[in-house]
Formats: sequence, C-alpha cells, structure tokens
Amino acid sequence: MNISNAKTPCLILDKSKMDNNISRMARGLKRLGVSHRPHLKTSKCTNVAEAVFGGQKGPITVSTLAEANYFFKAGFKDIMYAVGINPNKLDDVKSLLALGADLKIILDSPEVASLVTSYGTQNNIYIKTLIELNCDDHRAGLEPLDDETLKTAIILHEGKGTHFMGVMTHAGDSYNCISIKAIETMAEVERKCVVDCATFLNENGIPSPIVSVGSTPTALFAKDLTGVTEVRAGVYVFFDLFQAGVGSCKPEDIALSVLTTIISHKKSLNRIITDAGGMALSKDRGTGGQKIDRKYGLVCEAKSGKIIENFIVGDVSQEHGMVSSLKGDIDFSKYPIGSKLRILPNHACMTAAAHSQYHLLDKNSEEVTYIWQRCTGW
Repeated sequence: MNISNAKTPCLILDKSKMDNNISRMARGLKRLGVSHRPHLKTSKCTNVAEAVFGGQKGPITVSTLAEANYFFKAGFKDIMYAVGINPNKLDDVKSLLALGADLKIILDSPEVASLVTSYGTQNNIYIKTLIELNCDDHRAGLEPLDDETLKTAIILHEGKGTHFMGVMTHAGDSYNCISIKAIETMAEVERKCVVDCATFLNENGIPSPIVSVGSTPTALFAKDLTGVTEVRAGVYVFFDLFQAGVGSCKPEDIALSVLTTIISHKKSLNRIITDAGGMALSKDRGTGGQKIDRKYGLVCEAKSGKIIENFIVGDVSQEHGMVSSLKGDIDFSKYPIGSKLRILPNHACMTAAAHSQYHLLDKNSEEVTYIWQRCTGW
C-alpha cells in the first residue's frame, strides 16, 4: 500500500522516529540505573511493546483489563493494571491469575484493601497489590506518610488474600510544567514521594519490593532515581504536540500522525476541509493551556511528513477538519481536492484510541511496510 491510495482517515506510524524515541528513553533509564515497566495505554499494540523490549516480553503497565488480556495472550506475563481497582472487576482479575498472569493491581484506601483481601481469601487466591500515592494532587492516591497509608498497607500485608508489593505514583502535574528545570524539580518530588513512603512502611515492618514512578517528562529529565525500582513512562514512544509543548520532545520527533484527504476548499474563509475531524483526531485541546496553542493539530506534507509552516487544524466537527493558515492566504493550487495531508496530534493516546490499526512507514518512505493492530475497549 502507498499512502497516496490509503483510505483515510488512518493512523500513520513513522517507525524510524518511534525507534529513536525508544532508544532515547532506554539510554536515559540505563544512565539512571532503573528498570522500565512501559505504560502501553498509548500504543495498545504488542508490536510496539516488542519494539520497546527488543523482541522480548518484559514487564508492562496497562490501563484496562482488556489490555491485560490482550498482552497476556501475546506472552507478556508481568502486568501492572495501573488504574484503581473497581471491586466489580475482581472476577476478571481472578480469571487472569488462573491463566497464569503475574498481575498486579493498585488501590488507595483501606476500604478497598479490605474488599480485595476478603475476595482473595474467599476465592483461595493471592492478589498482588500496590498502594497508589498522591505526589502532586493531580488525581488519586494516598499521602505517602499518612496513617491511612499505613493502615492500608497493614491490611494488604497481613491479609490472607493479598500480597503487598509496594507503592507507585504518577507525576501528572509534570504536564503543567513550563520549563525543563520545573520538570527536574517535579521528578524529585515524584521520587521522594514513593521512596519516603517505602522507607516509612519498611520502618513499620512492611517491605515494598516495588517502588514505581511514571511520567514521560519526569522519566526523561530526572537527575536521580535513587530508591526507585521502576519507571512506567508510555507516551514517549510516539510523543505528541502536548509533550512538545512541555519540552519532552520537538514536533519533528512525533512518530504518530493521522493521514487525511482534502475533500473541499472554502476559499472565502481561507480554509481547506479534510476528512479527519474530531472522531479521527480527538477533541483533546491540551495545548490550549500552553505557550503555543496547536488547536487540533499541526499539518504536514503527506509523503515527507514535513511540517507545513503556519498550517494548523483550527477547528473540527465530527468528521471534518478545518485547516487554516496562521499567516497569509492559502495557495489552494498546491493542495488540490483529493490530495492528502498528515496531522500531528495533540494527545497521541486519545487520537490513537479512535483507530484500530497503525500503517507503518520507515524512514519517510511512501510505502506502508506493515499494518499493526491495536487493542480496544475496557
């Protein structure tokens, strides 16, 4: 398949850029002396996971139990389900354990801890658990040195149906940083949160073999991860415009794009209309709060992937993308109806979620060398 005759909209994955992004993260984590448990919620793809591990089946992180099943069937056994457990999903957890998955779940309250250990006891199984910690008030998690955290750990450690594995956190507030120095500071806040908690629990007789952190910005710019056992970064494999705005990458590093076809010209509005709207690009407007607002995506040449200066997807409806120029009139003769463009996404995870497969290009080739499938659903 050539991208000139590909049905659109569809996902394009530049394999050479993805490989460069993977190598960059691997070099950084090796320098810091910490292992990687990549978060696969971005790609939801076994081929991408194998690229991260060089063809091996290493430890992974997922955001849904559908992903856990999908990756387990592909040979990935050591899996962390990194969303606070819904007790209604414990039957699904039991099923995965029965198949042989080394599955770990997370939670952040003594109430849920009691439910999980009771479930494990009643079903004659051990459920591996970690406590989710709050390092930045970004979302869920217990405070690292709080009595509630110790109470939760005691329940999991002493309960007959659970095996306490440690602590984890995610520095989501790193996405709000406006400088590399700020990210470095956030990385130390993240590290200190989990390490201090692990020390606190150990002093109370509860070991924490896993001390886990995870965010792409902090993983890339951390100066020291002493005491941390693993990092769960994920979006770095593709990157996106939001990460470029934070400073994690340059727009030219973004490996994922949406191929789209020009379906109309609105010359009176200085606008090109494409067939990639909100359903294909997502309506994530994360860059709206950054120094440079990318609206709904940057526009690139279809064949080379080169960013077209001043072109942006300024607005979307469900199935229409409105491409406009930030400066000057569009030369419509250069972009005839029926020709194609590529759009770099604001949020790779959200954009990829609208598609079932990746069309791989290598080294800016026009030929699709592979089609890789994605996992979907919950």
